[in-house]
Amino acid sequence: MAKNTQPIAKRCKALGISPAVMGYSKKTTTRNSEGNFRKKQSEYATQLKEKQKVKFIYGVLEKQFHHYFEEAVRRPGQTGDNLMQMLECRLDNVVFRLGYASTRRDARQLVDHAHFTVNGKKVNIPSYQVKAGDVIEVRERSRASAKFSKLVGADAPVVVLPAWLSRDAQNPLKGTVERLPERSDIDFDVAEHLIIELYSK
Repeated sequence: MAKNTQPIAKRCKALGISPAVMGYSKKTTTRNSEGNFRKKQSEYATQLKEKQKVKFIYGVLEKQFHHYFEEAVRRPGQTGDNLMQMLECRLDNVVFRLGYASTRRDARQLVDHAHFTVNGKKVNIPSYQVKAGDVIEVRERSRASAKFSKLVGADAPVVVLPAWLSRDAQNPLKGTVERLPERSDIDFDVAEHLIIELYSK
């Protein structure tokens, strides 16, 4: 399985995103602390940076990202909205959004190790596309592990869920995709039209 091993703080600073978007609250870097960057970027550089930013946030490499773009073009509706929706619907992202992992990288590893079921069936593919109505649940045999046991009970961390996801009040380790995510559900700044322009050249 291909992995993105780029250093978090360094890439976040270079791409102009907060480490909090990645699930890291304490990541910092002093590299280029005085901002010695070119003040004016070319149109191509701006488009490329936007693509790199989205790829980095979701942990997707170039070949797979290009596949998402091609599928977004084929689907009805706005290509940019379709692209972001498919990225949000990745199972590893949903696991992260539900609060079962602190970062998307962590979520990707947990999914890869088969800790989750979708509609009662084991799924270990991080890029698996969830659909409206899907139920994502921590597998029974995984619940006793320290990783998941700390997510239930009085001391469980508070999770702010996006509007398109919900967690079972009686069973916090069970979540539901209430609807497909919309463009307004994206919680970080992204100019997806620049990505579309880049690929359309």
